[in-house]
Amino acid sequence: MAHRDQRPLSEMPFWISLLLVLSLALQIFWYGMHQPAEIHTEPLPEAPNKQILEVLSFGEPEILSRILMLWLQAFDNQPGVSLPFTRLDYADLTNWLQVISDLDPNSQYPFFSASHLYTQIDNRDQQIKMLNFIHHNFLLKPNKRWRWMAHATIFAQHRLNDVDLATDYAGLLRKNAIGRNVPHWAQQMEITLLEVRGEYQSASLFIGGLLDSKHITDPHELVFLNQRLKSIRKKSLNTK
Repeated sequence: MAHRDQRPLSEMPFWISLLLVLSLALQIFWYGMHQPAEIHTEPLPEAPNKQILEVLSFGEPEILSRILMLWLQAFDNQPGVSLPFTRLDYADLTNWLQVISDLDPNSQYPFFSASHLYTQIDNRDQQIKMLNFIHHNFLLKPNKRWRWMAHATIFAQHRLNDVDLATDYAGLLRKNAIGRNVPHWAQQMEITLLEVRGEYQSASLFIGGLLDSKHITDPHELVFLNQRLKSIRKKSLNTK
């Protein structure tokens, strides 16, 4: 029935065809005369005071911390535009990450975002701001935040090509992250970096101190460290 009700376009009255053509032309003209509205990007606002946020949290600062972290992570996606991280003010961004972390000191997400998200740009100054944020907060809770300092150490060495900065970070790990939950490889990152810098004597003294401390009891790790010590001493002799 539906097929019989359909009529060929050629049988339609001329005025209807003309009306369709004129309507289409009018639509094209209308859209051509009206340019899309200009898209404005909003800058990241300044982070509010922690005490103000605690009042606004109504006794649930941890929940507010998560909400703010989700808002901050989505801030680069504004209506009609995706804002590059390089357009963010990293001083304000650091303040937001800090106040979010202060609201929930047990949360690891601000440090994950700083180390894995906001460092993925080609801007050393902004990257350093994120590493400084991690560095500062690591010293507050070294046995809970050691993994972010370890990541900062690796980032400084391989992304920034700054072995000196990486060695400083590794030294902070060794001196401060001394809890039983901290793996030995994190505490021993300084050995590799001292070796990279050609400071074989310092690396040898470091390994010797570890072996003499009796803190390492795993037989496989002891064998590894002794082999490493022999290798470094051999390199030291070859450079003389």
